[in-house]
Amino acid sequence: MNSKLYCNSLTQYSRYKTRVVTIGDLPMGGDNPIRIQSMTTTDTMNTIATVEQSIRMIDAGCEYVRITAPSIKEAQNLENIKKELRARGCNTPLIADIHFTPNAAELAARIVEKVRVNPGNYADKKKFENIEYTDAIYISELDRIRERFTPLVKICKEYGTAMRIGTNHGSLSDRILSRYGDTPLGMVESALEFLRICEDNNYYNIVLSMKASNPQVMVQAYRLLILKMQELNMNYPLHLGVTEAGEGEDGRIKSAVGIGTLLEDGIGDTVRVSLTEDPEFEIPVAKNLIERYSKRTDHKSIPEIIKLPYSPYDFTKRISQEVVNIGGHNVPRVIADYSEKQKITAASFYAVGNNYSVPSDKWNLTDQACDYIFVGDNSVDFQIPGTLGLIYNAATWNNLFDVTRCYPLFTFDEFVNSQKRSESLNFILVTINDILQLSELQISKFPNCVFVFETSNEHGMAEQRRMFVALMQNNVGVPVIIKRNYSNISEEKIQLHASTDFGALFLDGFGDGIWISQNKCTSTKNVNAIAFGILQATRTRISKTDYISCPSCGRTLFDLQETTAKIRSRTDHLKGIKIGIMGCIVNGPGEMADADYGYVGTGIDKITLYKGREVVERNVNSDKAVDALVELIKKNGDWVEKEKL
Repeated sequence: MNSKLYCNSLTQYSRYKTRVVTIGDLPMGGDNPIRIQSMTTTDTMNTIATVEQSIRMIDAGCEYVRITAPSIKEAQNLENIKKELRARGCNTPLIADIHFTPNAAELAARIVEKVRVNPGNYADKKKFENIEYTDAIYISELDRIRERFTPLVKICKEYGTAMRIGTNHGSLSDRILSRYGDTPLGMVESALEFLRICEDNNYYNIVLSMKASNPQVMVQAYRLLILKMQELNMNYPLHLGVTEAGEGEDGRIKSAVGIGTLLEDGIGDTVRVSLTEDPEFEIPVAKNLIERYSKRTDHKSIPEIIKLPYSPYDFTKRISQEVVNIGGHNVPRVIADYSEKQKITAASFYAVGNNYSVPSDKWNLTDQACDYIFVGDNSVDFQIPGTLGLIYNAATWNNLFDVTRCYPLFTFDEFVNSQKRSESLNFILVTINDILQLSELQISKFPNCVFVFETSNEHGMAEQRRMFVALMQNNVGVPVIIKRNYSNISEEKIQLHASTDFGALFLDGFGDGIWISQNKCTSTKNVNAIAFGILQATRTRISKTDYISCPSCGRTLFDLQETTAKIRSRTDHLKGIKIGIMGCIVNGPGEMADADYGYVGTGIDKITLYKGREVVERNVNSDKAVDALVELIKKNGDWVEKEKL
């Protein structure tokens, strides 16, 4: 594996050092705190509405306010917005968001503190064409881009305006796609082409981003970008975000999986959480993601990783042997924790997707039914669903009369010294110290074991990653359930922290199961939903419809939040289908990336429907468009009726 790393250390937390970029009076990068930003959703031509929303964002903790400027008139109105904000005592730096329109960017750069350009569409129109480029033709294309982009660079340099070169996975140019494919490397090269033009003009006040709606693509792209920058002696600050993350729980989990994975390794200088909600609701999410790292450097030491036995730039699932239904080619299993419950009844299983019907005397399972329940020392005196397994503490299991679908949980020492074990499946709680002894004890000789990784380290994700590395280095193929314990934190914090802690490992191909244990944080039902949400966001187990919806902005041509809710209410039972809901053509077929179906605003209350990246129907009235989307899904054979429980 490549010995170069994308971060300072995989075992010792520290911020990855970047250069300082000046953005108004609030610098980014270097030793500055991780900054928080968001984007207005108002019409940029409505000065007062934009100003008042900006103030709500700033009051919530937003440090940079981004405003869309889709044309020259919106760019001109940025001056009025800035004057009104300054008159109200708000000196927060403003950022102009530009797509397709260099003339708007050049005007905005004279007004605001920072401009964001998308290298995929600043000088290119996307047609989804695959073009064979000779080196000579490719160089001539770069010359065309240089001619188009250089005027903006010179204006930014003259006015002291910062710039973000923001690559989006879904809007890579046809030229980049033709040469590099739809890959994280293509995203990186797209940004570097524009970055080289900046440096040729001695302009360095630049921030970079590599956004995608798929957290795995996003994480790999940022890691590759850092690797490339190191090779080129660059150290530009990084803006982190998962684009089109969606709304509610799904949007928060997906954002935390992507952003949190990078923050865990000290990467990131500013964060924007993209939710299909009012922007002021994005700020607390960003704050909760960032605050975990203010004192992280004091964590318990973790043995260093000398050489990685896997590539962090490409996804490969760790190979493990199959034990019952865990490991091998099975999807990750979900373990619910009932060990602290006073009494376990059939009705209590409802919270984890196992619904018992008294009239029919049958269990009905949802798509988010857990696979195992840890009951600890509790007793279960009723017939459980045939797909469910129960896990007991080893001493209690040892005294069970009937052990059908009942399995013991040992500590490491208990297992080594035990005289009685399950013939089919044994769970073993292990710590990093236990794992580092493996080569001597050769526990991998027992084929019916599953490890449960536990950690009390504040830098727990890194410690558990180190444990996986030890298994791989010793060729131990025992399946692993990742377990984390959370106590006395808010419901949103356990959602975000767990998504970070587990998501980072699943994105790198680690883990055969997930076990979230909590005390006084939230309900059992919510914990189960978080577990399945993490697996959905990491695309390791699909249990529901995946919505790729943009956060809305001044370009949006319909009520995005209301429409997303309508589409979700009609389609949320379609397991495994990906639906893109985009407010305008900028976030249209490209930004939807790998969506199966697309719902894109193309005019005032006019919708264009897509199957993949192909237009199916244009200019559908918005009041009929949701019905038309459902009909499109039915026509393509992906529709099923909702089951009635």
